[in-house]
Amino acid sequence: MKASNTARAYGWVARFFHWTVAVLILAAIAVGLYADNLPEGGESQLQAIFAAYSLHKTVGMAALALVALRILWTLTQPKPRPLHPGRRLETLGAELVHWALWIGMIVMPLSGWLLHSAAPGGFARILWPFGQRLPFVPEDLALSERFAAFHEFGWWLLAGLIALHVIGALKHAIIDRDGTMNRMAGDPGRAPEPPAARPGVLPHVLAAMAALAIWVGVAFIPAGSSDMQEPAAAASVPASTPATVPEAGWAVEQGTLEIEVTQAGSAVAGQFGQWQADIVYDPESRTGRVAVSVDIASLTLGAVSDAAKGPDFLNAAAHPVATFEAEILPPPAEDQPHVAHGRLTIAGQTIETDLPFALTVQDDVAQAQGRMRVDRRDFGIGAGYADEGTVGFGVEIGFALSAKQQ
Repeated sequence: MKASNTARAYGWVARFFHWTVAVLILAAIAVGLYADNLPEGGESQLQAIFAAYSLHKTVGMAALALVALRILWTLTQPKPRPLHPGRRLETLGAELVHWALWIGMIVMPLSGWLLHSAAPGGFARILWPFGQRLPFVPEDLALSERFAAFHEFGWWLLAGLIALHVIGALKHAIIDRDGTMNRMAGDPGRAPEPPAARPGVLPHVLAAMAALAIWVGVAFIPAGSSDMQEPAAAASVPASTPATVPEAGWAVEQGTLEIEVTQAGSAVAGQFGQWQADIVYDPESRTGRVAVSVDIASLTLGAVSDAAKGPDFLNAAAHPVATFEAEILPPPAEDQPHVAHGRLTIAGQTIETDLPFALTVQDDVAQAQGRMRVDRRDFGIGAGYADEGTVGFGVEIGFALSAKQQ
């Protein structure tokens, strides 16, 4: 068998790329579906999720590398001529599916890598030595959600295209019995001799444009429609405005409440989408008080969001609200942060803690941001995880907000 393509059939190099990439793509889809449907709960379940997503990403990257090599090889090779150039609609349909498959084989693993790169903290590492993130891709929640939506709906499109490709091949083998399969799957010496006439360039151009338009359409699917979201750090989402603002209080106009945990040795960041803060602060004495309530069910922590809110961890069903009530103490010295000293209640357990934060006040607008670290064991969270192999003990809680004096 020749390495190069001929007018009748594909050479062994093209065949190798075709079947190897096909196996890798089908494997990536299968492992991705398997990972999506794994039960969440105990340590063994979480370890299985991490391992499955790592395998899914690694197989996808292998497919992307081989597709790139296949494209380079294809550019140097002639393409076997169509067996039925007179069947213009069928030929155009085949060209459309082939072009859409080519685009999908590139953009699907690439979108997965972009999603992996944009998700702050990382989750389920790619099993290779070449680094985890693409350069120039920022760690951003909204961006990662866009890539997640594309990746989620894109695989449905890719699966449909693969099905059409297989149906077309079966038609040639069972109905037409024209030997088309010998071009890629059988004996190239038995492949039929195609007519000398070649289709014009226009059908190729139209098919390529239509295939590109199909994939571009997937990019405009709203990010909120996707259920497959990788873990990501908090972005600027307006915080809930208090229902009532005490006299001389400050109303939160926008802000973020973030959380960062360590899973399988990697930092994973998320955010609470619904929370409210009642703030009283006197700029003259630099003292005040704050009461924060957090809707636990609003937590997003990527693929492990449900597990984090489940009974083994935050237990949102039994303890739907976390609270922090504290006195705001003045800075001990100039250029030192304020401290909010009070009681933090999570999952029904309360501890005393300090939250240092930086505060700037200009006219009637205040900007504040701070961060504290707590130990999940103090709240009885993850009691079944006695070591840090799967879930770390330390949990980082951070906030940033802008408030206006009332």
